[in-house]
Amino acid sequence: MPTTFFGWVFFLMEEYGSVLLTGAGVTLLLAVVGTILGCLIGLVVGIIQTIPMEDNDSAAKKAAIKALQRLLDAYVEIFRGTPMIVQAMVVYYGAMSVFNIDMSPMFAGFFVVSINTGAYMAETVRGGILSIDPGQTEGAKAIGMNHFQTMMNVIIPQAFRNIIPQIGNNFIINIKDTSVLSVIGFADLFFM
Repeated sequence: MPTTFFGWVFFLMEEYGSVLLTGAGVTLLLAVVGTILGCLIGLVVGIIQTIPMEDNDSAAKKAAIKALQRLLDAYVEIFRGTPMIVQAMVVYYGAMSVFNIDMSPMFAGFFVVSINTGAYMAETVRGGILSIDPGQTEGAKAIGMNHFQTMMNVIIPQAFRNIIPQIGNNFIINIKDTSVLSVIGFADLFFM
């Protein structure tokens, strides 16, 4: 048996290195996929949360937008306000108990990390959009762009620059948070 620290490190890597590499690969896969899907969810939710109400909009359109925004606000508050470990248990065991859905721990892990990241990214995207000078929107409207064109061609490219650091932060958080998914049997680096 090894007697030095580095002797133990080499011994453990020789014995369990393949298992640890497999766990690290699963952790990185979950973090990358969860971050990408979460960013897409956050982009859509963040854009919807910043849809402005025009004076000439019909009452039905205003009510529909307001209801959708309130529903998305609830999604963001619930998923930002509860721990991921609770979300994982509710999604995995709750879906099994209530809806009789037998999902794999891997699918549940991807789902939980994605919707959790989506809630955080929604606020990041909303903040990024609101950080852009209102004159940019006014200028786009002045040259005849509608709201969708303004968002896609003027606002989002500028806001994206502001939110890139938070995307990196969420990726790092997701790498660390995969360990809590062991409660549903997800085998990441920590679990291995």
